[in-house]
Amino acid sequence: MTRELPLAGIVVVELSDSASAPFAGKILAELGAEVWKVERPTGDSARGWGPSKWKGDGAAFHALNRGRRYLRLDIKDGGQLATLHRLIAERADVFLHNLRPGSAARYGLDADSLRVTKPELIHCEIGAFGKAGPLRELPGYDPLMQAFSGIMDITGEEDGGPVRAGVSIVDFGTGMWAVIGVLAALHRRHLKHTGATVDASLLETAIAWMSVGIAGHQADGNPGSRHGSGVAFIVPHRAFSTTDGALIVSCANDALFTRLCAALDRPQWADDPRFATNSARLDNRAEIDRLIGDRLATGTRAQWRARLEDAGIPCAPVQTTAELVAHEQTRELGIIGTADPGEIGVVGLPLSFDGLRPPPLHSVREIGADNDLLGSVLPARA
Repeated sequence: MTRELPLAGIVVVELSDSASAPFAGKILAELGAEVWKVERPTGDSARGWGPSKWKGDGAAFHALNRGRRYLRLDIKDGGQLATLHRLIAERADVFLHNLRPGSAARYGLDADSLRVTKPELIHCEIGAFGKAGPLRELPGYDPLMQAFSGIMDITGEEDGGPVRAGVSIVDFGTGMWAVIGVLAALHRRHLKHTGATVDASLLETAIAWMSVGIAGHQADGNPGSRHGSGVAFIVPHRAFSTTDGALIVSCANDALFTRLCAALDRPQWADDPRFATNSARLDNRAEIDRLIGDRLATGTRAQWRARLEDAGIPCAPVQTTAELVAHEQTRELGIIGTADPGEIGVVGLPLSFDGLRPPPLHSVREIGADNDLLGSVLPARA
């Protein structure tokens, strides 16, 4: 039986490149929207990303761009730009783009221009530094924003240099915020029959991820610091080495710490005034981390994990990508899959509706694979 997904009937025109807007388009497609991805003649940059490739395109492109109709349009060509304008005007509920600052207005694709003729359009723009401020016209990428926002300054080992998160948290986070904005705008349009201009940016997303650190700075001027796999405000809450790998151990309150001490056969630590409370452990972080680390170094990851889980202590192995993909928990969730036989599996939507996850999106196709459909969706004018 075919299930109707929440955004069935919604049409999105996506003029996107790289990661942030494609990730937003992917989410909207997984929610059931009909998404038309518009690429420049040379294609999305991610088609050429490496090192992993699949059928000639970067594996990253397959991860972010499934489930679309694929158009090749050169917006620098007047006729092809006019076709894009017609597609938006006649078909789109949502226009999503991440053009460089100023480009949308130059081609009449900005919100003010498009909503003159289509006031109920949801116009969503993903930018770099945001719509205001002295840096508003600069382009930007995920690493720049992790640096500018301070994320990199508090990421890494205490005695090491700044480190970028290993995944594009700012790109993907911005795509998520864009989708949240689009969904809110669609709800308002349903109630009030009016469109909306939705703006999201990489920098604003990065600043949002710094919410706790910024609150601490505002409270007492604390600039934040690096704690490797740990965090600034809980001890212990980090990775420890065992004889065959690393194990994250998390004790978010004093009761959990007491149980940890018992599980490690060191109940006296819980009564030690240096460690009895989280505040005390923060002041003596190096010593308690050393003691726990020395103890965990005497056994294997599996041995300690079994003991800690039996004691109700939150813990998890630090896994490789291969271990994650092969793990029974991942397989049982069914979050990695493909709609097409013989294709690589990619991660689906991390949501379920009425107990069911939206099905995998169909595989990507070549640039402009669906240009021939434009004649049927945009019939010739009299």
